[in-house]
Amino acid sequence: MQEIAFYMVDAFSDRTFGGNAAAVCALKSWLPDETLLKMAQQHNQSETAFFVPTKGGFELRWFTTQHEVNLCGHATLATAHVIFHHLAYPDARLHFDTLSGRLTVSREGEWLTLDFPAGDTQAQTPSPEMLAALGISDYLAARKGRAWLIELASREAVEAVRPNISAMTPGEHKVTITARGTGGYDFVSRFFSPGEAVWEDPVTGSAHTMLIPYWSEKSGKTTMLARQVSARGGDIRCELRGDRVLMSGTAITYLQGTVFLR
Repeated sequence: MQEIAFYMVDAFSDRTFGGNAAAVCALKSWLPDETLLKMAQQHNQSETAFFVPTKGGFELRWFTTQHEVNLCGHATLATAHVIFHHLAYPDARLHFDTLSGRLTVSREGEWLTLDFPAGDTQAQTPSPEMLAALGISDYLAARKGRAWLIELASREAVEAVRPNISAMTPGEHKVTITARGTGGYDFVSRFFSPGEAVWEDPVTGSAHTMLIPYWSEKSGKTTMLARQVSARGGDIRCELRGDRVLMSGTAITYLQGTVFLR
């Protein structure tokens, strides 16, 4: 029987039930991919992060209930929170080797900062089917990168969207909708991922790799404050630094325990 340290962390939040929850499993060595996927399905979170210590830092992988993904911001933040706060990691910076290359997380007090590659987007025209499923008739701009990015006229328009998620095509219709922010926020967003168990992500780091360059170009600012206006919601301090984006947030542990594999 194997015993695996397990944590559930609310990322991009300073309170329980806020931000985006991720499961985190501390492994001594890699288990078979089939086992990792079954564990993620058992946890039934938007992502489960698995990490293994190495000489230079940690290897990190992310699984949804459907498959492995190549980038996940909130689960990276949650994993760094576990390593810093529960495993007494002594340095102020740690490195993860991932499918998206080497990712760095640094800490300053309770704030953790992700250093990710910026996400490129290109202007494209979204399909009528996706727009109809989102209930969007008017938009200001549309671009495509690792997912769709559609700018709406206002924060209120973003908050009002009630998608027919079953009418959206899994994979092709992953989309972040966004608008200029209000109340001190530079921009706001929501993220929809049809085909996944959690179809609206509460706070999405990977989407912000596209949003930060987009809004930096529009606003002329390299440092911004963003709000993902999902039901749980979350704040992200954003910075564009060349071809990298910095995303800072806090995290809080909800659950700590042990997984028993027999």
